Amino acid sequence: MKRVSIVALALLMVVSAAFAQGTKENAAAAGQVELTVLNYIDMSEPNSANEIAMIWDKFSADNPDIKIVREDLFNEPFHQKTEAYVASGKLPDVLYMWPSGRSTSLHTTHSVKDLMPFLVKDGLVSSYNPATLVPQFAGYVAELPNGITTTHMLYVNTKVLRDNGLTMPKTYEEMKAMVQPLKAKGIDLIAMDNMDAWVMQSCLFSMVVGRMGGTDWFPMLEAGKINFNDAWFVNSLKLIDDMYKSGMINRNSLTSPYGSSRGRFATGKAAFYIDGDWSTGSFQTDTTTGQALIDRKGQEEDFELVVMPALPGEVIHNSNSGVLGTGWGMSANLAAGSAKEQAAWRLIKFLQGEYVQTYRLSIGASFPSNLKVDVAKVVKDANLEPFVAKRAAYYAAYNTITPVIDGVLAGDVYNVINTGLQEIGLGSKTPVLVASEVQKAWDAWKASNK
Repeated sequence: MKRVSIVALALLMVVSAAFAQGTKENAAAAGQVELTVLNYIDMSEPNSANEIAMIWDKFSADNPDIKIVREDLFNEPFHQKTEAYVASGKLPDVLYMWPSGRSTSLHTTHSVKDLMPFLVKDGLVSSYNPATLVPQFAGYVAELPNGITTTHMLYVNTKVLRDNGLTMPKTYEEMKAMVQPLKAKGIDLIAMDNMDAWVMQSCLFSMVVGRMGGTDWFPMLEAGKINFNDAWFVNSLKLIDDMYKSGMINRNSLTSPYGSSRGRFATGKAAFYIDGDWSTGSFQTDTTTGQALIDRKGQEEDFELVVMPALPGEVIHNSNSGVLGTGWGMSANLAAGSAKEQAAWRLIKFLQGEYVQTYRLSIGASFPSNLKVDVAKVVKDANLEPFVAKRAAYYAAYNTITPVIDGVLAGDVYNVINTGLQEIGLGSKTPVLVASEVQKAWDAWKASNK
């Protein structure tokens, strides 16, 4: 009888504890602040699934008073949804965005808040690289950036070069001379995915324009001292035309979806691959599967990260195109001082804090803007893959940065450039004609924005 009573008492205690816990959880749920988030993620990329657990699930576990309702999109569907939100005036509370370019409408409509007052209030200004806190397209810090992004990187398969008796080219002409000997072996010179119009403009042409026009080409253009019909721009277009005509870049790249040729490059079907710095992570190990397009040994011995060699007619050498990195913004619809605003800022601080930026560094997703992240120490202590260290060396070696076209020009102008580059690739328009169309778009934009 006594034994039964003890069992009954134990059961009662378990039920009571469970009821109390359930009541506590319900109370917490009832007091939760709900945040809607528009996230940018390619679920086909290495570590994407792990990112959900390492970042979003961790935030939810550490912040039970905040409920995250997340929408995951990538590439054009993401940008189309962003524009729809801007048009409706009903933005998610927190959203991934660019400092200009594809997020221009968020800036010009002031749909997002200035984050500098939040940084100042929390004493965080000194925690970030000063270059990442400069005013953005709308004249204020609309998004807290991941870092500085260089949009051009020349990935080199040095094993392909060695196996074919070739060495790293020092000039454009030396590089072009490799087309025929490699083609005879069934190997492409350059792999690139140009179906999406932004890729050529951002990942190659912006760098070429900087080499031809110099670091100050955009201020000079704004001041009316140069225009798009001048040699610096026409010759930039002519170089892209020559790359297609000579077979340095195959015309069939215009039907290749973004990221689809990385595997071909990694397996030696191309000597070079052109993309942005962010794609280093695509070649590294997926911690979920343990698989990598390029293993550690290959990263160390058979691949290098550089920029295009000397171009004919360039006025600066070894320069690159760069822009403030992407990051996180906060909807201007959130009431000042409200619980939602506080929750949104807590999320943004976490997403650009030491923990997340260290994690993103470890998988090669981005280099930190947060100065609390000691890159060299993290690389050493965590025994990170060679591409992480090589990426750090790349930033040190190629530190002359020129503007990215869609980072400084309005969509009415850069979209004409994007389309024109594809038309040059198809052989349907000449560089001179495209240049004149870009100049007309620039004149029209200036006239409507006086």
